[in-house]
Amino acid sequence: MSIDHRELGRSLDLFATHPDVGSGLPLWLPDGAVIRAELERFAAEQAARAGSQHVYTPVLAKRALFERSGHWGKFADDMFPPMRVGGEEFVLRPANCPHHALVYASQQRSYRDLPVRLSELAPMFRSELSGVLGGLSRVRQINLDDTHVFCAPEQIADEVESALRQIRHVYDVLGIEVAYLRLSRRGEAGKYLGDAALWERCEEMLRDALAAVGAEYVEAPGEAAFYGPKIDIEVRDSAGREESLSTVQLDFNQPERFDLRYVAADGSSRQPVMIHRGVMSAMERLVAHLIELYDGAFPVWLAPVQLAILPVGEAHAAVAGKIYDDAVAAGLRADVVGAEATVAQRIRRAHERRVPYVAVVGDREVDAGQVALRLRDGRRRNNVDIGVLLGELSRVSRERSRDLGFSG
Repeated sequence: MSIDHRELGRSLDLFATHPDVGSGLPLWLPDGAVIRAELERFAAEQAARAGSQHVYTPVLAKRALFERSGHWGKFADDMFPPMRVGGEEFVLRPANCPHHALVYASQQRSYRDLPVRLSELAPMFRSELSGVLGGLSRVRQINLDDTHVFCAPEQIADEVESALRQIRHVYDVLGIEVAYLRLSRRGEAGKYLGDAALWERCEEMLRDALAAVGAEYVEAPGEAAFYGPKIDIEVRDSAGREESLSTVQLDFNQPERFDLRYVAADGSSRQPVMIHRGVMSAMERLVAHLIELYDGAFPVWLAPVQLAILPVGEAHAAVAGKIYDDAVAAGLRADVVGAEATVAQRIRRAHERRVPYVAVVGDREVDAGQVALRLRDGRRRNNVDIGVLLGELSRVSRERSRDLGFSG
């Protein structure tokens, strides 16, 4: 039986929609925002470890920018209409790469500076038809984990290999299984920018990178981006449908269109290569996939509430509050669930919310400085010291483990 992230996401209060906001524009509720924020933090860490520099760029630009980049000519039907401001036309960007090209061009670059890696987890806009929109997986605003690498041609292989290895690491942490890798190639003439010989050269470079990391792949003519070939990492959702999450794309066209240059070792002026690297996909698509992958039972580091604290009665509320304060001080996300219902009812509700740990506090626990622990996987641990509990939860969360700890 397949899991629908739309139904589960709404029942767990992760996101909502409203007709006054519009289709394809979900509202991230507090619990969903926690998941997204943790994924964004993870993405920023991975980008920094890969040597990327973080930038911020506007979501708007003049229409002329996207005419220059080629997006307007090839992608205008999927863009929102221009807005006239002071006699000029501005549009919501469908991609971040033209802005990043201008960031690169803002300084003189030397071969010693390369590769330049610019990272931004930024919103992009697509004028999708209402009939294809759904939940988080198909939306009109996506927030993309986006890095653009500007490098010399001889650095391409290392950069693509590094991106593929990083994607593999991220998927290992998240528990995402790769269905297959796809080399998306040029198709019929007229749809793509650049000449055929250049495309063949780019495609061969990507084949070499895939071979270097020992990856099996299939080739897909006609599936490339309009500016260059790419490697797509394909996964399957709970219903078995294929979708692309991560991607690595080569682009010789935008560096040419924006006249990007660097000073080579011999003093000549040369054009860099641009590599589009999306390691963790759009937050919307990634969260939709993870909701279904985990059936809403997120690993501890992603769980909106990591620890539910249940005082048996009002006499235990003060101790429960102290545990809450200590948990928050330790960087954990906790919730005190008051005694308005029976302990059994509150435990059941916490399990319905997929809370990883439930700590019950009664007379015996107050006297001993302990809790009776219920784990999401069904295990029970009585007489758990509060310090031990918070230490183990912190460790599991910090390590981004997919298990609940307390082994042995």
